[in-house]
Amino acid sequence: MRLATVENGRPDGALIVVSRDGARWLATPGLTLLSAMEDWTAAEPVLRKLADMLEAGGGGTLDPARLRAPLPRSWQWLDGSAFGTHGELMQIAFGLPPVDSDRPLMYQGMSDRFHGPHDPVPFADPAHGIDFEGEFGVIVDHVPMGTPAADALKHVRLVVQINDWSLRTIAPVEMKTGFGWVQAKPACAMAPFAVTPGALGAAWRDGRVCMDLLVDLNGRRFGAASGAAMDFGFHDLIAHAALTRNLVAGTVIGSGTVSNADYAQVGSSCISEVRAIEIIRDGKPATPFMVHGDRVRMAACDSTGWMPFGVMDQAVVLKGSRPG
Repeated sequence: MRLATVENGRPDGALIVVSRDGARWLATPGLTLLSAMEDWTAAEPVLRKLADMLEAGGGGTLDPARLRAPLPRSWQWLDGSAFGTHGELMQIAFGLPPVDSDRPLMYQGMSDRFHGPHDPVPFADPAHGIDFEGEFGVIVDHVPMGTPAADALKHVRLVVQINDWSLRTIAPVEMKTGFGWVQAKPACAMAPFAVTPGALGAAWRDGRVCMDLLVDLNGRRFGAASGAAMDFGFHDLIAHAALTRNLVAGTVIGSGTVSNADYAQVGSSCISEVRAIEIIRDGKPATPFMVHGDRVRMAACDSTGWMPFGVMDQAVVLKGSRPG
């Protein structure tokens, strides 16, 4: 089952159900994705009935231009860093000592908005080091405090694809304070479709999205790393987040930047990784961060070529400007 949100002039938009091929849709009875998450037991049968109608040929033609982030805002956004290769390369990029911990890394970011899949993304100053970070995420229902990893996956209701926008020249300054990120982590973006784990089939294994995340920067392939390489699965990340708190329904938990050890062959899911690789190879970085007018496209693809989350294609724009 694939869900999306269309613009209706309200902060949370209107929840719709979308066909597997992404061509058709049906409206839900006054639901938003957040309201559906808060009472998933009641909402799921309604949504599945609509999904069945779509697969039987019902529904109207979907206008991609109306699509917002499937979850335009939520109560909580917790981003992990579950790919060991990414962590190692970031230590090199930022000149930081290794993290001596066998626990998942996680921070709490802003969740009052998620950019839509085709929204231009405003930034104030290219000198801040504008970077994208391609990753996967899950949306959970209510998770009780102390839920163990063995029980955590039953709380995963939807899987999403995320661009965790980052400002790289600010990040190390904030990291050194020991308080975490504020300025370095603006609003994230989501691909157009949130997908139930079952709809991913064999690509959803052991709490991981086992498919390649195809990333293009300004029309050229930048990376195609696999989400299967998480050192910690989403069940581990959920248990980590819920150790000392209840997780409210609608909480979004991210995997961190998708990264593989064979990055020389598959590429990377963020610019900062490439710069770290250049530091290792050449002694200094050469790849620039993004500037106004640059575009990044992301789409996860399974072994059959299906893109379950749809395509994100976003341009960086100057704060206060209108997209051309």
